[in-house]
Formats: sequence, structure tokens, C-alpha cells
Amino acid sequence: MVLIRAGVAVLTEKGFSAVGIEEILSAAGVPKGSFYHYFASKEAFGLALIDAYADYFTRKLDRCFSDESRLPLDRLRGFFDDARDGMARFGYRRGCLVGNLGQEMGTLPESFRDRLSATLRDWEERTAGCLSAAQAAGQVAPGADCAALARFFWIGWEGAVLRAKLERGPAALDDFATGFLALLQPGSERGKPPCSRHC
Repeated sequence: MVLIRAGVAVLTEKGFSAVGIEEILSAAGVPKGSFYHYFASKEAFGLALIDAYADYFTRKLDRCFSDESRLPLDRLRGFFDDARDGMARFGYRRGCLVGNLGQEMGTLPESFRDRLSATLRDWEERTAGCLSAAQAAGQVAPGADCAALARFFWIGWEGAVLRAKLERGPAALDDFATGFLALLQPGSERGKPPCSRHC
């Protein structure tokens, strides 16, 4: 639907609270009366945007992580490259819709919280699957907790995306990718997210 596509495009660049329905309707070329034909409120529209973005991003992760022609960590590198290229295509003005909304959560409808958290958990599970495959291939330390690493990944990656948007450049994405891949290398204290050393 054109409204969903326009809404995702606008909200990956701007905040939900700062954007009026009129701006999204204008971007979509849709008359105002049509909005309320499809959505009862801006909150309902926001939830639909989260679902649409989650579906889109899940397909992206599956495409990257299920490519059996590549070793598992090369699949993760492919995700990094794809994400960097995607941000570069829009001059690093657009970030992650889920991350953007998470930053605004204090001013958003409470109904968004569970939807955003569920989306992040789903991404973590898919990432943990890729890391488990890497572990089976000897690319990740045998004793590493892949679920904890996946959670650590998404906490850090969302911060890197935010920083890349702030700086309008890829340095934060590249720095995080390099650091996370180094963390996975078998041996000594590697293969564990830093929190596991202190918790």
C-alpha cells in the first residue's frame, strides 16, 4: 500500500512524534479522507508501519543468513555490506524504523512497546541461528552463547545505525562490524559479549 511505503520512508528519516499525517499523505499523493478509510488513528497507522517494516527486514535477514553458498560469518558480513549500502543510498539520512521509534518511546503510545520488543527479539533469534551455524562451522568459539551474542549484536548495531545517521557516514557501522566480528573469533576471552564477563 502506498501509504505504508510513504510512512516507512518518512519515519526512517524523521520521528513519529514530529511528523503529521498530512506530510505522509502528501508524500504518498493520497487525499486525507483516504487515510481514515484504512486506519482509525495515527497510532493504528504506526503499528501497521512497524509490522510492515518488520516483515521487510525479516526478509532481508533471511536472504542474507540463509545463503548457503557462503560461510555463516560471510553471510553476516553480507548483511553489514547491504545495510551500509542501504544507508549510503539515502545519504545516511534514513535509519532503522524500529531503532528510531525506540528512541522516541517516552512520547509514543504504549502499544508500540511490545510490538517493537517483539520485532527485536525476532531479529535476535534469526541472528542467533546464523551465529550457531558459524559455531558449527568452527568460526565461533565452541563455548560461546549465540543467543547472548545476538542480543549484544542488536544492542550495538542499533547504536551504530543511529551514530551513522548522526554523522552522515559509515564509520560507526564499519567500526561496529569490525569489533563484533573480532569478538567472535575462537580463543581466550573472545566469543563472549562483554557483559557476560561481569554479570
